[in-house]
Amino acid sequence: MERAVHFNTVADYSNFNKNEILHPLVNIVDLSKADPRVAYKMTFNVYCVILKQTKCGDIRYGNNTYDYQEGTLVFFAPGQVVEVISTEVYQPTGLALIFHPDFLRGTALGKRMHEFGFFAYHTNEALHLSDREKKIVHESFDKIAYELNQHIDKHSKTLIVSTIELFLNYCTRFYDRQFITRENINHGILEKFENILNDYFQTDKPQTVGLPSVAHCADELHLSANYFGDLIKKETGKTAQEYIQSKVIDMAKERIFDPSKSISQVAYELGFKYPQHFTRLFKQKVGHTPNEYRMLN
Repeated sequence: MERAVHFNTVADYSNFNKNEILHPLVNIVDLSKADPRVAYKMTFNVYCVILKQTKCGDIRYGNNTYDYQEGTLVFFAPGQVVEVISTEVYQPTGLALIFHPDFLRGTALGKRMHEFGFFAYHTNEALHLSDREKKIVHESFDKIAYELNQHIDKHSKTLIVSTIELFLNYCTRFYDRQFITRENINHGILEKFENILNDYFQTDKPQTVGLPSVAHCADELHLSANYFGDLIKKETGKTAQEYIQSKVIDMAKERIFDPSKSISQVAYELGFKYPQHFTRLFKQKVGHTPNEYRMLN
């Protein structure tokens, strides 16, 4: 029978994996100390970054399994539910950085955590590390573990938080590299994105649902909105939302020249609830109102 485990604290995760609790709000956990186990479901209310060192049970987040292998980082944030799938008993291995959101209260990193979108990635979006990158991850974890094994003083929190921040900054760089080097997996995403938008405007969805959203397009591509947005930004220099807006403006330019349609009709056809919102966006992007643009051309 599948077991459900709730990790509300650092102690919960440390105890589950048979590791000593060195600090109530942060720890480096050696997963090889854990008991052998079978399939189970995890609910996280803490941040957790796991360096998978060997294949040991598939991790499922949402309806898909993580694309991971030896030397892969996976990221979990508070509020996520993750399932480990295994038909046999297995011995977990690897290292985990676990920290509670309270540990970041009042720090610069606490204010920046929303920037690290990979905590909301899922399915085939794990971070695959090169040997040099794995070395940096191990060095970061070692520095945190070193501090945790010292007597806590006024410098401890500052040093640990700054090391976590540096580590996450490196992860951002590593993901940028992965967007480039894993082109065989990411290839065609932009083309598919364009096709999704074209298909969307060939239906009545703009009138019934509204403008296409980033979440809708990501879902159509079976990607998390965060990973999709970061990938599009890397490929085009625009956010996914800006890309959608550019597409809407291009389509608007074509439809404005249909003399049988008013500007309001064009706005409704494209999915705008209020024509003035369409006019505002058009002027912002083109430099003229729709009516001015119609007259100029």
